[in-house]
Amino acid sequence: MRIQFLGGTGTVTGSKYLLTTQSSKILVDCGLFQGYKQLRLRNWARLPFDPAALDAVVLTHAHLDHSGYLPLLVKNGFKGKVFCSEATYDLCRILLPDSGHLQEEDAAAANRHGYSRHHPAMPLYTEDDAHVALRQFVTVGFGTHVAIAPGLGATFSRAGHILGAAIVALDDGSRRITFSGDLGRADDAVMLPPARLEATDYLVVESTYGNRVHAAADPLEALARTIRDTAARGGVVVIPAFAVGRAQGLMYAMHQMKASGAIPAVLPVFLDSPMAKDATAIYRKHRADHRLSVEECHAMCDAATIINSVEESKQLDARNTSKVIISASGMATGGRVLHHLKAFADDPRNTILFAGFQAGGTRGAALIDGAGEIRIHGQTVRVRAQVAHVDNLSAHADSREILEWMSALAIPPRRTFVTHGEPAASEALRARIKHELGWDCLVPEHLQEVAL
Repeated sequence: MRIQFLGGTGTVTGSKYLLTTQSSKILVDCGLFQGYKQLRLRNWARLPFDPAALDAVVLTHAHLDHSGYLPLLVKNGFKGKVFCSEATYDLCRILLPDSGHLQEEDAAAANRHGYSRHHPAMPLYTEDDAHVALRQFVTVGFGTHVAIAPGLGATFSRAGHILGAAIVALDDGSRRITFSGDLGRADDAVMLPPARLEATDYLVVESTYGNRVHAAADPLEALARTIRDTAARGGVVVIPAFAVGRAQGLMYAMHQMKASGAIPAVLPVFLDSPMAKDATAIYRKHRADHRLSVEECHAMCDAATIINSVEESKQLDARNTSKVIISASGMATGGRVLHHLKAFADDPRNTILFAGFQAGGTRGAALIDGAGEIRIHGQTVRVRAQVAHVDNLSAHADSREILEWMSALAIPPRRTFVTHGEPAASEALRARIKHELGWDCLVPEHLQEVAL
């Protein structure tokens, strides 16, 4: 058995792990690279293997940095099955076609306005490509062992990060390798905690927050204070949020804050993402995946006015009244939130509020680092709005929580691979694992291959 790291190394995006045995070849996760241009260019590069030679793909969860390359993989010849949890499939049915649609829109806009160096600009894949890829999905229940390729089986356990997120253990009868995927938090307000880590020979663990510990303070207090202060100035709060996971957590937070009086009950809250609306409805279907009761699900879904049409979205930018706008994407890399940033970033009364990790090279990271201007749709946008970051709202486990999850093992893995983190975060987690647990640990490089 061999593993090759094709993504999620030195970055939190592009997760892809090629696992090869004597009789099988599978890919664990199939994500898009995001952030720095040199990373995004990898999406266009030829893979170091033939997609047609793959037996299967296994997805840990639906976020595009783990699933978003699938339509291109299928377009380039992959004919096998894509194994994932039921909720992951339901979310991919929303995310992947939307990703293709946005890429088509971006290419069309670049061609209309001439801000691409490519003539003509082309999408990486289309909405139709995504629908074709979805035909190859097969769902697997949590706790069920399933044969995914000749001589290779998989078991899915809850990871707690978003709906359907899984810890995946693969075995060939003599060795087991476990992939953490993105680990959630034990005390998340919406999601159930990650399942206990079971005995494994090898472990691939994420390190998004590998060099940080989430603040102990109640994140709703910081969120409410920022919203109140902005409203008192007559300003608008724009919250870039992932349509799956973060948007729903924020809507539930809005319900809690209004119910407690932490923010004015009359303050308008808008969810400007049809995709997030569809994802929110899936919470009602998969109630076994989260903590919310039927009543709390309804309250979450009713916490914001849903903006459906482009015209309604434009009207939000034309109204100069205090409000909260939650809109995709979470790192301000695309989608409708860019139009809201163009409309509101230049006014010091307003606030741009981030509620999750911002990968290097994204607009979100630039804004948190104090950028005075950003580029959107080929234009320079001045930033005079306040920029806030409520970091402990994250759906990712921090370094302490990751170590607590790992320390459940009585016998350490033969080797642990630390991935899915910026270099400083991955190295910090590696050092802690080595020092505190005494485990053999490696931070792999991009394209590195290791024999198991």
